[in-house]
Amino acid sequence: MLIIDAHLDLSMNALEWNRDLKRTAADIRARESNLTDKPDRGKGTVSLPELRKGKIGLVVATQIARFVAEDSTLPGWHSPEQAWAQTQGQLAWYKAMETEGEMVQITNTDQLEHHIQLWNSNTVPDENKPVGFILSLEGADSLVNLSYLEKAWQNGLRALGPAHYGPGRYAPGTGMEGPLTPAGVALLKKMEELNIILDITHLTDGAFMQAVDLFNGHIWASHHNCRALVPHQRQLTDEQIRILIERGSVIGGVLDTWMLMPGWILGKHNPKEEGITLNTLINHYDHICQIAGNSNHIAIGSDLDGMFGLEQSPCDINTIADIQQLKGLLAKRGYSQSDIENVFHGNWLRFLRNAWK
Repeated sequence: MLIIDAHLDLSMNALEWNRDLKRTAADIRARESNLTDKPDRGKGTVSLPELRKGKIGLVVATQIARFVAEDSTLPGWHSPEQAWAQTQGQLAWYKAMETEGEMVQITNTDQLEHHIQLWNSNTVPDENKPVGFILSLEGADSLVNLSYLEKAWQNGLRALGPAHYGPGRYAPGTGMEGPLTPAGVALLKKMEELNIILDITHLTDGAFMQAVDLFNGHIWASHHNCRALVPHQRQLTDEQIRILIERGSVIGGVLDTWMLMPGWILGKHNPKEEGITLNTLINHYDHICQIAGNSNHIAIGSDLDGMFGLEQSPCDINTIADIQQLKGLLAKRGYSQSDIENVFHGNWLRFLRNAWK
């Protein structure tokens, strides 16, 4: 069954992790076997062949580059202009993948429908189909000013999350408190004019409430789980989930184990020893479905290889292709065929068709 994954940091992995994503996950791991600069070296789960193997034919793919002040302990760039240049390098990688026939950018309904038809057909083997991508910006720091948002839209940007981790030029992110900055308020207005989807992922509670009040466009939560199950500011509260449901939003379940298990400590906890599996994610789906009364607001936003690998992924996953196991697991948990189709692709498709009509 076709899968849409609403959050993958492909270009970051290609440029900052120096991974040739045209290769299999096994090939990439072998190439990294002697590297120790990052804890997830040799443990990556995502590549273009693995996406095709898992019939993950459409993804929301990010650009990401943080600006950091002189007193910041977070990694990032020392000026917005440098951050912008990094995102343009990431864009160049996506364009190179298009030139090679590995990927194809999706920016409107006609392209979307043609691509879904291709992936649902048997005229071309899956291994020869391009992976479609919708361009998203995770954290808005790289937008030097709002004229850069217009440039980004012209380059195909269709979704944007104003915040990431720590302080932000437009909004504080995970680990912070407080509202949008004045620049962030202006950003939302411009996004609405351009019909860019607002990704509320990583916003503070205050900025979340402010954003859903100010922004009249389309909102999604690309990669989020439930605070009721894993207490942390990075997760969605039940109130926030209800607001998103009222707005017709879709929430992409994320597979980073620290968002699946309360109290996860990197380097101490092991996914297998802790019993964290794809079923753990379904617990979060169940919680959202109970609030919504249906399966119309849950989907996949895996964030796999988002600065972590096998050491921080469900233990029944070897590569991203194994997300296909959700079909059987959801069925065993009582989800109907239509529910499973909603999770795999139906909810994201409905959202996009409505946003781009």
